[in-house]
Amino acid sequence: MIGKEFSFRSEEGTEIFVYQWIPDDKVEIKGIVQIAHGMAETGARYQRFAEKLTESGYIVYINDHRGHGKSAKTMKDVGYLAEKDGFKWLVEDLHQLSGIIKKENSLLPLFLFGHSMGSFITQRYMMLYGRELNGAILSGSNGKQGMMLHIAQFVAMVEVILKGRRARSEKLNKMSFGSYNKAFKPNRTEFDWLSRDADEVDKYINDPSCGSVFAAGFFYDFLTGLKDIEKTKNIRMVPKELPIYIFSGQKDPVGNNGKGIVKLFETYQGVGLTDVTYKLYKDGRHEMLNETNRDEVMSDVIAWLDGHLDPVFS
Repeated sequence: MIGKEFSFRSEEGTEIFVYQWIPDDKVEIKGIVQIAHGMAETGARYQRFAEKLTESGYIVYINDHRGHGKSAKTMKDVGYLAEKDGFKWLVEDLHQLSGIIKKENSLLPLFLFGHSMGSFITQRYMMLYGRELNGAILSGSNGKQGMMLHIAQFVAMVEVILKGRRARSEKLNKMSFGSYNKAFKPNRTEFDWLSRDADEVDKYINDPSCGSVFAAGFFYDFLTGLKDIEKTKNIRMVPKELPIYIFSGQKDPVGNNGKGIVKLFETYQGVGLTDVTYKLYKDGRHEMLNETNRDEVMSDVIAWLDGHLDPVFS
C-alpha cells in the first residue's frame, strides 16, 4: 500500500487535510472508497481498513473533517466547524473531495463509506449528490430520532446564546454520550461502548486527537443536520437505484442496539429504494471496524463492494 497526503481549500475557506492510500503496483485497481470518519476522531484511524481495501484493489481517500485532526489549525479548533452551517460544510467538503477524486480517476466507480457522524453526513450526501455515487455504506448509524433531536437542539441553541459558538459544551456532551456506557458496567473506561477490544479502546483514549468535548456551535449545527435528514421529503431525494449497505453492532448504543438500523432500513424501503441491505453483528459495539471480529466485518464490506462494481448511473 502506498500512502500519500494532500490538502485542499474548501469553498468556505477552510484548509482540509486528506489521506490517500493506493494499492501496490501488482494489484489491479477496481474502484475507489471515499471515507467519512466519525465525530472526535481522525482519518488516520482507518489505515488498517485501508490496507484491506487496497489489497482488494480499491483506492482509498479520507479527509479529516473540519474541526478534526489535521484539518483543525490548533487543538483549540478541534470540535468547532464554522461560523454557521457547520453540518452543511461537512457535506460540501466531502463533495468537493469527490470532485477531486473523479478528476484523478475518471473511469473508476466511487463508493462513499460513512461511520457514525460520517454516516449521517453520508445520509445527507446521498440526498444531494447520490447520483454521483456507485453505492454508499453506513456504519454505526441510526434512523429517525424524533423529539429527542428537538430537545437537544433547543439546549444547544441556549448554550450558543449564553456561552457562544466556540464554548465547549459539557452539558451537550453528556446528553449525547452520557448514557452509552451504562449497558457495559462495570466500566473499565468512559469509552467501553466503542469496542469489546480493550486495546482498541485504549488507542482511542491515548490519541490526543480523539475524544474531545466539542463546541456548542458544533452540536447546534450537527443536530440541525440530523433533523434535516429525518424529513421524508429529503429522504425521497435519495436515488431509488442507489445501492446502500448498512451495518452495525447489535449492542451499539448510537443505533439503539440495532433498532435504529432496522428503522433506517425500513424507512429507505418505504420510500422505494430498491437495493438496500443491512447486517447486525451479535454483541458488536459501536466501532465494528475496531471490534474483535473486525476481519469478518471488513470482508463483508469488500464482498458488498465487489458485488456493486458495475456503473449504476449515467
